[in-house]
Amino acid sequence: MIDEKRIEELVREAIRSLSISGKEVKSSYNPKQNVSLEDYPLGLKKPNLIKTATGKSLDELSLEGVLNGQVSKDDLKISPETLELQAQIAEQAGRVQVARNFRRAAELNVIPDERILQIYNALRPYRSTKQELLDIASELETKYNAVLNAAHVREAAEVYESRGVLRRE
Repeated sequence: MIDEKRIEELVREAIRSLSISGKEVKSSYNPKQNVSLEDYPLGLKKPNLIKTATGKSLDELSLEGVLNGQVSKDDLKISPETLELQAQIAEQAGRVQVARNFRRAAELNVIPDERILQIYNALRPYRSTKQELLDIASELETKYNAVLNAAHVREAAEVYESRGVLRRE
């Protein structure tokens, strides 16, 4: 027999404990809230700051809510704001690359999953020309305001060119 209360407790605990070169590129996201290293883990010390992509708080997420349809799969997606808070904490802990990854993830949050998979496949060696990668970078920057990801794709285009792993036209 499944102990639903215990499962709900484990899910809540997992959510609460979630933590997840060259020139510097600033994120297009401007946080409304700042946190410090002392606020980690956010789920325990500042749960009121954590929101899902649909705006739900941690208290609104429960197994019961999932079972009765009050919590959808979209309600379980992390928000760009929460990713930025995690980035601030990572940065203060000296984990600059982790912070950069959180910020790139925050930018990707608004891009449709299908497009992200297309971009992922385009970034595989020998799949794209340099111009195709530069076009993707331009799209990320102009259509989605994903400046960190655009810089990442531009860097990949340069590295792929130097390593000879671009698709030949």
